[in-house]
Amino acid sequence: MGEPVLQVRDLRVYYHTAQGPVKAVDGVSFALDANTKLGLVGESGSGKSTMALALMRMIKPPGRIEGGQVLLGDLDLTQLSEGRMRQARLGLISMIPQGAMNSLNPVVRIRRQIIDGMRAHGVRLTAAEYDRRVAEVLDWVDLEPAVAQMYPHELSGGMKQRVCIAIAISLRPKVIIADEPTSALDVVVQRQVMETIDRVQTELGAAVILIGHDMGLMVQFVDRMVVMYAGKVAELGALRDVFSEPLHPYTQLLIDSLPTLEGKETLKGIPGIAPSLLNPPSGCVFHPRCPQVMAHCSQRSPALVEQKAGHWAACHLYS
Repeated sequence: MGEPVLQVRDLRVYYHTAQGPVKAVDGVSFALDANTKLGLVGESGSGKSTMALALMRMIKPPGRIEGGQVLLGDLDLTQLSEGRMRQARLGLISMIPQGAMNSLNPVVRIRRQIIDGMRAHGVRLTAAEYDRRVAEVLDWVDLEPAVAQMYPHELSGGMKQRVCIAIAISLRPKVIIADEPTSALDVVVQRQVMETIDRVQTELGAAVILIGHDMGLMVQFVDRMVVMYAGKVAELGALRDVFSEPLHPYTQLLIDSLPTLEGKETLKGIPGIAPSLLNPPSGCVFHPRCPQVMAHCSQRSPALVEQKAGHWAACHLYS
């Protein structure tokens, strides 16, 4: 497999409030190989989007990265100065945002929005060379060169999302983070956008982290999966392993909640609600909702242990 392109080690992100720290990401570790697509999945409030912002070093006060490392090759992103981090963003690691509608400037043409990122990273070209580069980047995401002269309001939702992908890949980064990139789109356009990300990832040889709660979308797209619950990793492994043999009760319930053609009438949910990250339950954070809870689950927090080759789970069932 070679050296991982990205290694996250014991990352902790807390939001400081008057009542105490909200532990949005609490000791998360995983590695990402080049050319791999990793899915980061969990319910709302599990810490997925905070994770994405932390990797980009875009956590705003009262949030703070409390500890851990984010290693991109030999670079620890948590230790870079703000100036060097600005160069690493887009150049080495980039993000496709959740709502394309809100992330494009409504009064600036698309060409200028793509070029601004290049200029900020020291790319100096003639006007004709910029035009060629913009056309090439738009072609990567299946958009006509004419789109460069348009304003965001002239584009459909799917086209706007593809422009955001074009900006994110304009400097050929090693890691692309896609935070629920299809949440505001209809199903057909979702598929097109996911295929665009897939193709771009293959062409650039980049690694992709796809963040979302749509397990159905994940299955079609990712190679490996990290299941998060209440700021911690519950399970981690190859997609096939996690789906064919989910080890953590939370993962089992997530997969069971997917609708099937056989059971159209019954929708299964997960009982209870996600815990408060301000004062989470003692022991295993999932124990109040777990159908297989044991006496010591409320006392001791389970460690993330490799239960089978390449398949990790944090659960007392296996200790």
